[in-house]
Amino acid sequence: MLILSHLQRRWGKKNQSRVTEVILLGFPVVQQFQNLLFVLFFIIYTLIITGNVIIIYVVKRDRRLHKPMYYLLVNFSFMDLCYASSTIPKMLANFLHGHRSISVGGCITQCYFFFVMGGMENYLLALMAYDRYLAICHPLRYPAIMTTRLCCMLAAGCWLAMFLSSIFPVIYISLLTFCDTNEINHFFCDMSPLLMLSCTDTTFVKQYFFILAWIVVFGSILLILISYVNIIWTITKISSTSGRQKAFSTCTSHITVVAIFYGTVIVVYVRPINRASLEMDKVVAVFYVVITPLFNPFIYSLRNSEVRHALNKIFGKYFTFDSKVYCTQ
Repeated sequence: MLILSHLQRRWGKKNQSRVTEVILLGFPVVQQFQNLLFVLFFIIYTLIITGNVIIIYVVKRDRRLHKPMYYLLVNFSFMDLCYASSTIPKMLANFLHGHRSISVGGCITQCYFFFVMGGMENYLLALMAYDRYLAICHPLRYPAIMTTRLCCMLAAGCWLAMFLSSIFPVIYISLLTFCDTNEINHFFCDMSPLLMLSCTDTTFVKQYFFILAWIVVFGSILLILISYVNIIWTITKISSTSGRQKAFSTCTSHITVVAIFYGTVIVVYVRPINRASLEMDKVVAVFYVVITPLFNPFIYSLRNSEVRHALNKIFGKYFTFDSKVYCTQ
């Protein structure tokens, strides 16, 4: 409360003159291409919603999937739903109506939830890697260590930590004065372009955001790397080729998602902020905002034998999912 009151006293007068709306420039193309982009991203968003809802529904329906790794997958699908929904609907509205403005409060709120969901993806990928490490390196002790209770506590702890750690910079940003321009060269309210609108000193919040991004991203990457070093070491000790393939196949979906996600996030969030990088950031952002939430449910369903079996059991009368190559989980 002392910090908040200090910030209010410091910026209270300036906040009276700040802009109330922000213009999202998005993708500057002619109207016919705007309509085409609307159709494209609407189809993608529909697939994201459908795919992730199906994953959540299937795990809930099939008792054989009531395991820690699938509880984490449900959290992952829920996070993807929120991740995509924090940005894509506003982008679709901009394509459809051409009305690109958003209130400063709405912009900050979008920025907050986007950052929370992005951080949760890091945490959940790290937890999934740890789960695979226990399952492969300590198979006999796995049921006793990774219980449903522990899994739920870890997931809940990650959600709580991400929501709380992101509150302070959002409060700080809400008290800034925006008086330079109200245009953001992006299709959603990301932290970097939003801070560039402020005529108040943003050094502290930039440093906080940069350090937090490093902690979340590289802390998660470190846990993932440690887990997979141990997994690979354990797999090399397996004598039979089929045994090694069987063990490694349980990790392929996770490795694929990790490679896609971190390949784009590191480019954007773990380097100093500068104005020249915003055009590249906007293009790269499409991959982790739109493409990864689209691919994730397909990767985890089509490359997982137990999920495919559950899908065939529930939706077999309507669709048949390829199950020629099964890999025991």
